Parts: sequence; C-alpha cells; structure tokens
Amino acid sequence: MNKSELVDAINKDTGLSKKDSEAALKSFIENVTKALSNGEDVALVGFGTFSVTERAAREGINPLTKEKIKIAASKAPKFKAGKALKDAVNKK
Repeated sequence: MNKSELVDAINKDTGLSKKDSEAALKSFIENVTKALSNGEDVALVGFGTFSVTERAAREGINPLTKEKIKIAASKAPKFKAGKALKDAVNKK
C-alpha cells in the first residue's frame, strides 16, 4: 500500500474528503517526525511505538576500493510493533 492508497482507505473508512484525508495523514507524519526529532517517543497503544536509537561511530570498508572509512555516529528512527498489531498480522 502506498501513500495515495492509504489516503483512499482513510477516505473510505471515515467519510472525510480525499483532501481532508491527505491533510490528516500529512499531519500525522509531520507530528511523529517532529516528536522524534525532539527526542520523544510516540506510543500508540495496540499499534506500536516510534522511537529514536543512536548508532555509535564505527569503521567501515569501501567495497569498491577496500579502503577503511570512518562512519560517523548517527540517530535512526525505530518502530516496535505492539501486541495487537502482532496478533493481527499473525492471525490465521
């Protein structure tokens, strides 16, 4: 499912216009992004938790030249699925 298909599904389920459905999805994405960039976790009970994890600086190897390179420390977004989502995915 891509973004436009998700907007269509929200439109169908809620009765909102496509414009309003897209605005709601855009707002959700922007607010999750803003919270994560401020170091906050976003927990949606039953769905999952968005959080930020820190990656330490490390050495890597350029596969083309086999030369050692330094990879800087960074932060990465992470998602951990909640129990209800896991159960729904594994339901037979």
